Amino acid sequence: MIVGLDVGTSKVTCIVGEVLGDGNVEIVGIGTQPAKGMKRGVVINIESTVQSIQRAVEEAELMAGCNIHSVYVSVAGSHIRSQNSHGIVAVKDGEVQKEDIERVIDAAQAVPISSDQRLLHVLPQEFQIDSQEGIRDPLGMSGVRLEANVHLVSGAANAVMNVEKCIKKCGLGVDGVILSQLASSDTSLSEDEKELGVCLVDIGAGTSDIAVWVDGALHHTSVVPVAGDQVTNDISMALRTPTVHAEDIKIKYACALSSLASTDQVIDVPSVGDRQSRSISRHALAEVVEARYEEIYQLIYDELQRSGFAERIPAGVVVTGGTALMEGAVELAERIFDMPVRLATPTNVKGISEIVDNSMYATSVGLLANGSAEMDDMVAEPSSVLRAGSSRNTQDVNSDETKPSFSATKAWHKVKDWFQSYI
Repeated sequence: MIVGLDVGTSKVTCIVGEVLGDGNVEIVGIGTQPAKGMKRGVVINIESTVQSIQRAVEEAELMAGCNIHSVYVSVAGSHIRSQNSHGIVAVKDGEVQKEDIERVIDAAQAVPISSDQRLLHVLPQEFQIDSQEGIRDPLGMSGVRLEANVHLVSGAANAVMNVEKCIKKCGLGVDGVILSQLASSDTSLSEDEKELGVCLVDIGAGTSDIAVWVDGALHHTSVVPVAGDQVTNDISMALRTPTVHAEDIKIKYACALSSLASTDQVIDVPSVGDRQSRSISRHALAEVVEARYEEIYQLIYDELQRSGFAERIPAGVVVTGGTALMEGAVELAERIFDMPVRLATPTNVKGISEIVDNSMYATSVGLLANGSAEMDDMVAEPSSVLRAGSSRNTQDVNSDETKPSFSATKAWHKVKDWFQSYI
């Protein structure tokens, strides 16, 4: 069993997957609860977050018929930092061995990182042996000099530790901390898109997460701190209605493109306090929403221009996340980006696909895919090199003390289950 826990701004989702013989993951349980202690991907109330996680986990356990002991958790927020780095080493015996690959990756990640940041991912992009570039797997190749380009992702240590603390307060272990847009990419993007060049935009409630893939590797990640919550706030302010009603109106009636909304359709808007409710046309509501969506897409486009990747994504933009589900969101994105845009839902999903076949579960399902691939790496190569796109927490890789061995963990879970059953 693999468990993914997506602790988002608006909801906490726990998904349980069973690894099949062919390596695929079948989803056997899911639990979703509103998040009441998060803001823009960061914990602001530990007790409220713990309660949301506990309820989501219990719901998933009930559906899957199992006990959950540890999870892969997603992390997002404006505190995420990323950079590309380069490393170079000499090949010891004229043929590249695993040790050489490990050394060159270590050399590439030996860059100054702020003391308040924690390194989350070291993602190899490509290797170079002497003058030969574009190598994906240099193992066994002959050469004198080995070089590596890697993408480094870090997050604020306190923000990551607070998420882990909430999980541990629920009596759960943390198998790995995975960047939200990295998890979403695993189930939202095709290999052809990654090879050609594509930008994934995961628009949630608190943040819009960006991931740019070029030549099959992750080259740029960033976070825009404007997303669905700002749309709800705009509706609440413009229509002078409580936030709860504004969120309900957004889900039921809002449209991101005013030209698609009818002026004849009238919406009943509850007022604050005991005041009488008012009516507004759906077109007027769409004009309020469209302005905020334009701002979100423009900020994303500006970030692509600043990073230099706006001209390197011929496959276009792939949008996912709950906020991307709104009518007209894709059409407006095509107008702003001036390139192909599609809405992605999780792919290769087995099990209860009718529930999770929705872009709001892209990160949750991606955590299972990422965790499954990591487990395969650990079984195949216990001291393995990080694969391209690996989600393994670098702290877990470099320290034997951060996590007990697999057999010890399994034994402890058996003892714990026995005591819960008989004592």
